[in-house]
Amino acid sequence: MTVIQARGLRKAYGATIALDGVDLRVEEGRILGLIGPNGAGKSTALHAILGLTPYQGDLEVLGRDPWSARDRLMRDVCFIADVALLPRWLRVWQALDYVAGVHPRFDRAKAEGFLARTAIKRTSKVRELSKGMVTQLHLALVMAIDARLLLLDEPTLGLDILYRKQFYDSLLNDYFDGTRSIVLTTHQVEEVQHVLTDLVFINRGRIVLDCSMEEFESRYLEVMAHPEHLAAARALRPIHERQLFGRSILLFDGVDRRQLEGLGDPRTPSIADLFVAVMGHTAGQPQGADR
Repeated sequence: MTVIQARGLRKAYGATIALDGVDLRVEEGRILGLIGPNGAGKSTALHAILGLTPYQGDLEVLGRDPWSARDRLMRDVCFIADVALLPRWLRVWQALDYVAGVHPRFDRAKAEGFLARTAIKRTSKVRELSKGMVTQLHLALVMAIDARLLLLDEPTLGLDILYRKQFYDSLLNDYFDGTRSIVLTTHQVEEVQHVLTDLVFINRGRIVLDCSMEEFESRYLEVMAHPEHLAAARALRPIHERQLFGRSILLFDGVDRRQLEGLGDPRTPSIADLFVAVMGHTAGQPQGADR
């Protein structure tokens, strides 16, 4: 089942084009990473999917128009943005009461179970919690809602590595069940590489890469070329080259592994390295030219 289907999605703020003809498809049971630099259009895309901003083009979320049917859509969609969205004066038990009162699919016992594995006290106010604890509270509230689609906009921004790992472990172990779908944006791409099933790069409002993680792992290779084979490696037209400890690391798109094995040790690049390569490769081209 298709959970999100966007065709020609466009959004402008005056002369600034935030989304410029975006086509996007998310299937049920997938975890999509929407990666892009600041101002690329990531948050605008999420806001359109949530029905928080009008747009041009065609967009369906769970078979509904998010702008005209937002009330019904929110029964099946959850969203985590900046953890500061939780009022600082709110006590933990009041947050549980509030969500239980406004969302018919909230399972309070499940939320209590999540919180029991943390150091969060029910009587504590949000302002008394560390940022990591606030994220844990927010995640407990959201994961206890029987939603079909979860949108995460920089959910671990500002957290230390321990809380970031706990966040994604909880997401996979306690929320994702193979039928729900997740779309997340993050700058910490190294930490989500093992989480994602699909990858989209967005730049200046246009999609510049869209592939499954299976395609990513089979299509892209990087090799630290032996100095005597550097010219031969460059002849295979890498999409990016960088230096490390005086050696050249070249990244290739669609080159057969067997062609590279004699030049160095081929391996799958990190998402971060591919992101740098694709952004640099498309920087001088018209927007969307590397779709």
